[in-house]
Amino acid sequence: MSASTPKKNSFFGGAGILTAGIIIVKLIGALYKIPLGNILTDAAFSDFNTAYNIYSLLIIISTGGLPVALSKMVSEANAVGRGNQVKKVFNLALAAFCVLGTISFCIMAFFPQQLADAMRDSQAAYSILALAPAVFFICPMSAMRGYFQGHALMTPTAVSQIIEALCKLVVGLALASMFQKTMEDEAMAAAGAILGVSVGCLLGAVYMYFCYRGHTRSLLKSNDEPEDSRTILSTLAKLAIPITLSSSVIALTNILDSRILLGQLQDALGMTEELARETKGVYDKAMTLYNLPASFMVPLTASVIPHVSAALKVKRRRQAAQISETALRTTALLAIPAGVGLFVLGEPIMRLLYSSTDVELGGWMLSVLGVASIAVCFMLVCNSVLQAYRMVTLPMVTTLAGSILKLIVAYFLIGSKDIGIRGGAISTVVCFWLIALLDLFIIKRTLPRSLSLRRVFLKPAAAAAAMGLSAWAFHGLACKAMLALGVKLKLGLFVLLDELGEPVLDELGAAALSRMGVALSVLIPIGIAVIVYFALILVTKAISKEDLALLPKGDKIARILRVE
Repeated sequence: MSASTPKKNSFFGGAGILTAGIIIVKLIGALYKIPLGNILTDAAFSDFNTAYNIYSLLIIISTGGLPVALSKMVSEANAVGRGNQVKKVFNLALAAFCVLGTISFCIMAFFPQQLADAMRDSQAAYSILALAPAVFFICPMSAMRGYFQGHALMTPTAVSQIIEALCKLVVGLALASMFQKTMEDEAMAAAGAILGVSVGCLLGAVYMYFCYRGHTRSLLKSNDEPEDSRTILSTLAKLAIPITLSSSVIALTNILDSRILLGQLQDALGMTEELARETKGVYDKAMTLYNLPASFMVPLTASVIPHVSAALKVKRRRQAAQISETALRTTALLAIPAGVGLFVLGEPIMRLLYSSTDVELGGWMLSVLGVASIAVCFMLVCNSVLQAYRMVTLPMVTTLAGSILKLIVAYFLIGSKDIGIRGGAISTVVCFWLIALLDLFIIKRTLPRSLSLRRVFLKPAAAAAAMGLSAWAFHGLACKAMLALGVKLKLGLFVLLDELGEPVLDELGAAALSRMGVALSVLIPIGIAVIVYFALILVTKAISKEDLALLPKGDKIARILRVE
């Protein structure tokens, strides 16, 4: 990033930069989580995720609302040229971040075994301890991310996320593989994998610091008189606390859900702790894939708040409403097909990526969770819209309602011998669809420009349904074709083996052939489905010229795609 010529991004320009960063991060994450799920045993993968749930709650408590509040206050001050106000807001927020980060670090560093025992996963203590430094370093980094997002500068955030992901990939996989081979305790392999997160947070924070120094040196001096510290901290708290509480509800729900899941498997179904950890590991692998669509909503949520806030600050309410509806329509265009794809191809995807696990169980849960992923995406963007309009308590109320329902449903379903761990996936669907529907109802009733649910949902849903049918049909055809081809190739291989007299080649060849068949039977239908969906989106005009106008070179894209 050039410190001397900072360049602000438009709404979708900033979202585009973050989207590119998120795509890279998620590709790196896939290269991390998918091999990791095959390096670690199911039980160790459960330890990894148990520790990560605790870490996530402490991170949200420490940083959940403050970056959003900081971004909003910086954006509003920038809109009216108050440079000294921006500086003071950031300094006070940074101090608050560091205090919260230190407290969270001490909790994880000094009480790892107590936290693990409370989660009914005693072997997760090593992973909790390995994550303790990350919870500290991410706090100042989050402050600087909020500062840059408030200036509509998304590149530093995107690059820091890539640095985190690369460290997690290189350091985490290397340590996980080494510990898995050299140490008898499988829980240590999970700790090695998660240590990469701490290294990534440290290097990401260092990078953000140098970006911040470069940016502040390029700023012109300002003559405005900043508000007093008490007023600024009060405003930060009023904005941050409801957002933090709302975000903490989900993180706390994940912890309680994990605790209920392990507890019910052991208490109601009579599993040992080892078997319960293994079963939860299958569930966690399905959850890893289910979380991917929601990850791509981060750019939208990061861009909605500062841009809607800035528009409202200068009384451009129609523009703010247009940005809000466009964000929701973009969510529909991305989230609905992703969820449909997971629903239709849940088991084949699990077989392709996690062949060593219980594919039938994991595939069933991934299909159900695909339905939930659509609601999660809408919940995230709806919450950002409501927060931008300063309705910060409503997302907390709706999230709390959904979370309470989830825990109740999970407790009774997981404890049922006929349903078991499948109840975790079912309760997730119930939870997030309730939250999303409540949020959409509030937005439609309260925004100054009435939200058109038809414009947001109808065309993307129709295109996604057709896409799902094509994926299902072509998967079936691909499986039959691969089976027929496999029989022919295998017969030819047997002839070759008879001549060579080396039966070991038969085993290797059969395994490779089977793996190739599984991959092609998944990837071919996905490729065809993407083409079908994109074509239907253009034919049905689900994307408008006004939407594309918010993109960099949107007019040119509209002409190429012939969007009117």
